[in-house]
Amino acid sequence: MAVPKAMQTTYDIIKSILEPYCDEQLNSEYKELCLHALEKLCRKRPSPLLYGRAYIWAAGIVYAIGQNNFIFDQSRHLHKSADELSEPFGLAKTTVSSKAAEVRKLLKISQSNPEWTLPSDVENNPLLWMVNFNGMCVDARMLPPEIQTICAERGLIPHVTQPKGK
Repeated sequence: MAVPKAMQTTYDIIKSILEPYCDEQLNSEYKELCLHALEKLCRKRPSPLLYGRAYIWAAGIVYAIGQNNFIFDQSRHLHKSADELSEPFGLAKTTVSSKAAEVRKLLKISQSNPEWTLPSDVENNPLLWMVNFNGMCVDARMLPPEIQTICAERGLIPHVTQPKGK
């Protein structure tokens, strides 16, 4: 995805904050999603990144992506508290949380959207696989491959899988 020329400097500044943070505190999957969010925010017209400090936007992006991927859940392999996410940016968690809410709203980030799910979690996120089939909510992975293909073509599920138990 290309960044508009008018936003390239802003993109580069926020990217220079996000990349080392993700490398040191998170992982490459988080970095990929955070940079994807940054690119999409740069492409908004007008871009909200033109208003506010780069560190607050970077922290808000990380927090929004982390929150969507259950980073606050201590049972996860990679987990952090809100304070642990915010402190390296030198910001209060309330400031970061507020900016994250704005990022989630602007980008329509939700746990039922595979675009904002860590690639390693796609298979384990039941929300990504639920479809309405004959009036019932079902896990699409349990449907025949030809039905899954239709669901995938319509963007209802991430991809076609082999039904469980086969």
